[in-house]
Amino acid sequence: MLGGTVYVALVRFVISLLGTILLFSLMSEPRYHRKKMIVYYSSLSVLLIAVACIWYVIHWESCVRLVAFVMYAVFAVCSMFWSRDSIYLSLYKIALTFYLLAVFLIGGIEVSVIFFDKNVWADIITRILLILFMALFIEKRIKQSIRGFGDYVEKELDKFSVMVLIISILFGIGFILNPNVREQTPYRLFQIIMNFFLTGSLQLLVFRLYHHIGKEKEYQKENQLMQMNHRLLERNMEIMEEAVASGRRFRHDARHHNAVIAEYARRGQTKELLQYLKEYDREMDERSAGNICANTAVNNILSAYTRRAKREQIKVILDVALGRSITVPNIDLVTILANAYENAIYGCEEVKRQSPEQKCFIHLMLKKKKNKLVICCRNTCRMETELKNGQPKLEYTGGIGVLSIIKTAEKFDGEYDFKNENGVFVFRLIMNIPTIGVENS
Repeated sequence: MLGGTVYVALVRFVISLLGTILLFSLMSEPRYHRKKMIVYYSSLSVLLIAVACIWYVIHWESCVRLVAFVMYAVFAVCSMFWSRDSIYLSLYKIALTFYLLAVFLIGGIEVSVIFFDKNVWADIITRILLILFMALFIEKRIKQSIRGFGDYVEKELDKFSVMVLIISILFGIGFILNPNVREQTPYRLFQIIMNFFLTGSLQLLVFRLYHHIGKEKEYQKENQLMQMNHRLLERNMEIMEEAVASGRRFRHDARHHNAVIAEYARRGQTKELLQYLKEYDREMDERSAGNICANTAVNNILSAYTRRAKREQIKVILDVALGRSITVPNIDLVTILANAYENAIYGCEEVKRQSPEQKCFIHLMLKKKKNKLVICCRNTCRMETELKNGQPKLEYTGGIGVLSIIKTAEKFDGEYDFKNENGVFVFRLIMNIPTIGVENS
């Protein structure tokens, strides 16, 4: 501290606290909308600054030593409640914000001491400039990256490592802001600069590392989507080939039926003709009974995978009740069902490789209940099939589609879970059916 009247202290408190709030808000995901967050932080700022100024007047020495820690401890607790991030990620972003706080606090003091003979206004102006520079840099350059980095850290970094990062930042800040060190020497200045450099370099290294890991995960997702699209194209080709073959058979059979009908007509055998047409209608009804549901896209994809499953001697049980039209786009329905069915077939094939004599089954249920779409797929799987973070590991699904299922389900606020029930893999999904604004693909 450089001393000064209570008014100077008030200005310092306001600038430092508002700067801290600004920097943290740029890096964190707020829990509430902007107006509500402004009201919360404004109320907190007024309360803290008022208490700090009263404390400064009553007991200057203890205020100089403790006011900053008290103010920012209260700020940290409130910010964790007002942030949408997980508690560990919030703690990390708060620690990173405190690191930036130390930068502009010490930066202002050192500039004032070295260049302006401890002028308090030089300190204040320097703090403002540093805060604006850091805020502008975060907003323009790294805001999206650091929020994405937060997602990567939350998914990939274990809690112990997060705590190590937080402690390293806090130790560095504690050394820099040590109130017992009053003497400003070149060696002390060198220590401060090196501390800032090493702590900042560590954070930059971690940022780049987990940003790279996150990008690799994104590439894996894109690769899975490409594989999924490849398999969907294969199924569509099968459907087209079967449609062409079915059309040929129909035309061939139609010629025979026409010949029989013409012969009955020439002979005047009306009764026999009517009996033949009745049998023909019955045969056509039996053929059409193979349809799984009225929705063409769902029917085609389920039919293709069902034929593949039966070729692998997998028992298939389908419980599908879905109308011709539904406001969930067909491409999203097909994405979920194709991937779930593909993974179920893969699970059964893995069991057959392990135990060729074991019988495998797939039970797929798809129903619409009011404004919800319910999907449940149960299939035989290996007993050792494991889950990680509530999702099956890639080696137990063939690396196909789980992320695509989750991504598609989240578009419709879906709730899902995966589990292994003693050798039976269960996938369940309930998602909202849009009411307006969505057309079938």
